[in-house]
Amino acid sequence: MTRPDLLALTPDALAALANRGLVKRAAKELDAGVVPALDTDPAGAVQGKFPDGTTTTLPPGTTLDAAQCSCGAAGVCRHRIAVVLAYQRTQEATAPAELWSPSAVTDADLAALMGERTLRRARRAFQAGYRAKLRHPTAEDQTAQAELPTCTVTFLVPGDLSYVHTDAVNRDEATALAVWAFREAEDAQDTVDVGGSPTTATDLTAVTDLLDQLLLDGATNASEVLDVAWQRLHRDLSVQRLHWPAAVITDLLAQLAAYRRRSADYEAERFAALLTELHARTTATGPRAEVLGPDEPAETPLKRVRLTALGARLRTESTADVYFASGDVVLVQRDTPLRTGRQLAASNVVSESATRSASRAVTLKTSRVAKTSLTPVGTSWADLPQALVIDDYDAAAAHLAELPPRQVRARVEAELVRAVRVAEVSGLAYDPAAQRLTATLHSAAGTTCVLEANHRAVAPNSLDALAQALRANPTTVTGAVRRHRGTLVVDPLAVHTETGVVVLDLAADTAPQPLPPGVTATDPLSAAVDSALTVLAEAAHRGLDHLTDSLLARVREVGTHLHRTGLRTAAARVTAFADAPAASTWLGAHLRLLVTADAR
Repeated sequence: MTRPDLLALTPDALAALANRGLVKRAAKELDAGVVPALDTDPAGAVQGKFPDGTTTTLPPGTTLDAAQCSCGAAGVCRHRIAVVLAYQRTQEATAPAELWSPSAVTDADLAALMGERTLRRARRAFQAGYRAKLRHPTAEDQTAQAELPTCTVTFLVPGDLSYVHTDAVNRDEATALAVWAFREAEDAQDTVDVGGSPTTATDLTAVTDLLDQLLLDGATNASEVLDVAWQRLHRDLSVQRLHWPAAVITDLLAQLAAYRRRSADYEAERFAALLTELHARTTATGPRAEVLGPDEPAETPLKRVRLTALGARLRTESTADVYFASGDVVLVQRDTPLRTGRQLAASNVVSESATRSASRAVTLKTSRVAKTSLTPVGTSWADLPQALVIDDYDAAAAHLAELPPRQVRARVEAELVRAVRVAEVSGLAYDPAAQRLTATLHSAAGTTCVLEANHRAVAPNSLDALAQALRANPTTVTGAVRRHRGTLVVDPLAVHTETGVVVLDLAADTAPQPLPPGVTATDPLSAAVDSALTVLAEAAHRGLDHLTDSLLARVREVGTHLHRTGLRTAAARVTAFADAPAASTWLGAHLRLLVTADAR
């Protein structure tokens, strides 16, 4: 009897069930001649007897971690993996006649797997609605994957629900949600809205009223009494699981607090952008999960999560944000103490005590029962999922151009952090006026993109470390990507060279690097938009009830500048605000400028 489930387990699937190190070790031992003697009984159970006396049995319909192995290891051990690999080497794998999709799973199949009680809980989540990003099976990779708001579900073996892998604690419920997402997909869509209401139908009048009042007062005149109303509104939105507007309010209150204590954390343009984002989210129509947030808990515990660090960015002298690849998404742990951040930023992490938020923030907790282990990142970047890798820069820039405005996109952390493959680096230069290091990255496909890194006082050695790494034949650069005038631009976090991973912000004692001078070219359109954003941000900072004639004259001036550069719609909106200062005209002008800036 042939075991198609064992034949379907690819090295990546086995690594998901255990870890890549165990898979490599098992394969290495097989290549060295440590091969188990295999026997298959009539029921289909595959038994392997190793030279050291260890016996492993893999019955059909049983997951690898539940299979019997005399080595005594809990979970998936190298013996279980070795038996799978050895069995595959004795069989001739044949591709299925047609690709299987999780959409073929019926509700009766789900009920048999998890029981009606669990299925009813999943149906309640379905009725609330959620968004899923799908990866459909192909001839080269027959695994199917659904990224749900708080976890990722992977169908490792076609047609066999016992080989569903997820980092969620409620595995069965997540499986049902993933199956229903694949049913919803038409014409191999990669993103679908499932269940619930297709549009935002929530009364957010209270948000609009408070927003208008804050815009009229401005940051300079906002009363702390009004903060109480904002905090009450935040609680109400959180109860309704409107995560994105609630998160904007959190950031707004943080900006107001920073201004009142005269902290450098306050930025007028950031304050203005948050006001406009809140307006956009409360007035836009579209998928609820995208505009207002998924109907999911603020935090979801993860059963067992495997993370690959992609670098870190210092927030203060003592805290850092650490970025991790987790399946096809990037998670970030915010405000990590610097000592811990140094340990995590270039490590593979396996944790049994982690939580993940709807915005893809991860928290690694300490526990006496559930452990967290770290190993060096090593060559793990070479095995990152393709969804997180950019090797065709032009295609990546085209994809960014198709995204909705970020003011109404899902408000997820590290949304555009990617691993950029590099074949060659040229044009390394430093602009002392802008304190910016730039370089041109070349891909193996012959396309190019721009790397830009700005000096930050909190990380004084990062630019020198970056220059040194770029001269050491880098193979991969991780960082946040964006699009500027049709070209992909990378803001780097870390660089992989032949000697290992360099986390730029955490580099210490890097020798100053001589750099050829360069001048950043001025883009007239960008300069016009930036000037207009600065002036409108000053208006929001002062408050629309406290505008001066000189400031309104500057608004008209930047409107004229926009018109001369050809941005006539933006110019008209800005001029309309100057002629009739009000919350509605300011929000209309500022939103248009933000969307224009992102589309440059």
